[in-house]
Amino acid sequence: MIKSIANIITNPTLVNVAQSTNGTVASKTIVNSIGRPGFILIDNNISPETKKFAATKEFLYQACCLAVYMAVIIPIFKKGGFKLAKEKIFKNTNGFEHFDNFREYIFYRKLADNSQKANRLASLEKTISHKNCKVKDMYNDYLLNELNKDNPDKFVHVKGAVELSNLAGSVIGLAVIAPNVSQWLIHPFLKLLGMDDKHQKQGLDTNI
Repeated sequence: MIKSIANIITNPTLVNVAQSTNGTVASKTIVNSIGRPGFILIDNNISPETKKFAATKEFLYQACCLAVYMAVIIPIFKKGGFKLAKEKIFKNTNGFEHFDNFREYIFYRKLADNSQKANRLASLEKTISHKNCKVKDMYNDYLLNELNKDNPDKFVHVKGAVELSNLAGSVIGLAVIAPNVSQWLIHPFLKLLGMDDKHQKQGLDTNI
């Protein structure tokens, strides 16, 4: 079973699809928060008051989705997914032995993705100087040697585990958590804006 999970995590197709999960989901949610209310406002088949209410509610819902995504994915799914892969699936091998947490890997990956070795090392030196520590305190000899290569190892097993966690978190966060959170968060905001009670009296459906 562990081997099967490892094969899924390191599948090249999955890794390629999941590489920009955070950016894709965040961008889509931001576009929805602008586009959906915008389309509601330009709909001439509904009254101005109804358009205002529906557009505001849709904007608040999309904002709630984005907040839940950012709050759930990074601290919970990325951290938990990395820890599970490091300790249970790969047992501190296949690159996981070089990183204590996903943040360390993400920082290394950004350096490794820089095609210019000089810029890569300059960024590392700047970060080390800012943190007032030594190079050896941040990276072992293996990682330093990799960063000094023209094509450093990017540890696809670690990348796959992090991005698979992003995918799982996106589905759970946006499909399950966000709708439930919005139920008790959006209506108080609408009430503060003087909309909720008015439209409930008009018989409008205020459920998400």
